[in-house]
Amino acid sequence: MEKVTGIKSVDFKITALGHGVVNWNGPTSLNGGDGKTVDNHTLPKLRGYTNLTGKVKEETGYKYKKEATDIDFKETPLYISQNCIRHHLFRSQAFDIHYAKKTNLEQVLASITGLIRGYVVPATQNKRTSPLLLEDFVDQLGNGNFEQFGQAGERDSSSFYSKTTFGDTKYISYGSISVEQLQFISLDKKFDREAMNVNENQGEQVAETVQNFIQTLNPNLKPKVTFHTNYVRRGTIFEEGENGILLNDDAIKGLIEYTITLLSELSIRQAKSYMYVDEVLVDYNDSSKMMRIKRDENSINEQLNSDFASYFYAK
Repeated sequence: MEKVTGIKSVDFKITALGHGVVNWNGPTSLNGGDGKTVDNHTLPKLRGYTNLTGKVKEETGYKYKKEATDIDFKETPLYISQNCIRHHLFRSQAFDIHYAKKTNLEQVLASITGLIRGYVVPATQNKRTSPLLLEDFVDQLGNGNFEQFGQAGERDSSSFYSKTTFGDTKYISYGSISVEQLQFISLDKKFDREAMNVNENQGEQVAETVQNFIQTLNPNLKPKVTFHTNYVRRGTIFEEGENGILLNDDAIKGLIEYTITLLSELSIRQAKSYMYVDEVLVDYNDSSKMMRIKRDENSINEQLNSDFASYFYAK
């Protein structure tokens, strides 16, 4: 069996800086200190945090809750969820997919949403799996603190509330772009991953539309997107393939470079808090070790110096 060689994924390490909380978890039930449960304390997202102490009242089975100050920010660090990051990364097209339907899917496919973010159209069951994997952004500094607030007006117990807030933040995250998922787009129902339904002789038109879009991302490259009625995944037994379009190396390169630029320019501003990406370290990974950048930064290839792996061929 022919072995797949070349760059299999483009992995990256992201360092981001900021101040305050940009991704809240909402009100959380805690111990108010006098044995009473309070529901007016707002917590940010904390990795691994639970509001329960682990102790249980034997007679009733009541589970004791922690107090608001009972948090170790090193053990349960602040994080920004990957869902929040993806929303802001593709913010310009965040709501476009609500208007996607059978008649305009070609426009969706020839966009950064169709090619990188991925989508599902419930009405037609068309979908495109995202080649972009992102991990949560995890804070490294642990500058959390407890703050008590009071609302203006008549003062009673309901006018007071509290929050766990943060000072300066520094986040580390990792991500990866799969070359296999990026280079081939299925236009076939056969394996339940049809990105859009194409009529006879429409495949070439879709390929040209996608190609023209990728060309706008970097006019210096020569992207080529090719339609074929039977693209087969290397290594299959029966060589059963699908209708689809295949991206050449320049098309893949253009999309990857654009995505890395999007990541490097990402910033989030939420009320009194903010976060921005400070640095992106890239690894053009031609090994079988997924995310090797996490374990050994000395083993990475920061420059594109070989071809991308080819997973599909026309039969």
